[in-house]
Amino acid sequence: MNSERHPLEPFLPENARILMLGSFPPKRIRWSMEFFYPNLQNDMWRIVGYLATGDKAHFLQPDGRRFDRERIEAFCRERGIALYDTAVEVIRLKDNASDNFLQVVREVDLAALLARIPHCRSLVTTGQKATDTLRALTGCDQPLVGGCVPLSFAGRELELWRMPSSSRAYPRPVEWKAEFYRKIFEENGIM
Repeated sequence: MNSERHPLEPFLPENARILMLGSFPPKRIRWSMEFFYPNLQNDMWRIVGYLATGDKAHFLQPDGRRFDRERIEAFCRERGIALYDTAVEVIRLKDNASDNFLQVVREVDLAALLARIPHCRSLVTTGQKATDTLRALTGCDQPLVGGCVPLSFAGRELELWRMPSSSRAYPRPVEWKAEFYRKIFEENGIM
């Protein structure tokens, strides 16, 4: 099986206070934009829109068929949200986007990412695969879903927050998922 390299550059606003880390993007055929969490079947931008404005459709384009990358990027820059993934090279064991069938070939260089965002104090994983990969890199404890654990890494004291998956494969309503994200966003002055 052939490996696949990450198709996006890290999104690292200089003022970032949190770094949100997923596992790896879906295949491009599933993308509605050239940015993180691009699949319309993923609720990340509905969760963030709901928390920021009360409107789950806030980051959708008017036709509802694509996310609005420009508004999402502007929001993340303004609020200090950095984005990347825990894997930079994977093998898809099945022809889908499921984390259950991703084999991580190479993990992210977390120290290099953190060096570029000096104000970051919280890492946020958005699913179990991302959490497992980050734990393998750092040796930190397993946080409960919605909880955090302290993390010392690359000479910094951080917190690792484990959020519920934003994938629709995790069958919970946006509002339910949003309450977990609300806490980390509020504690870091994002919302």
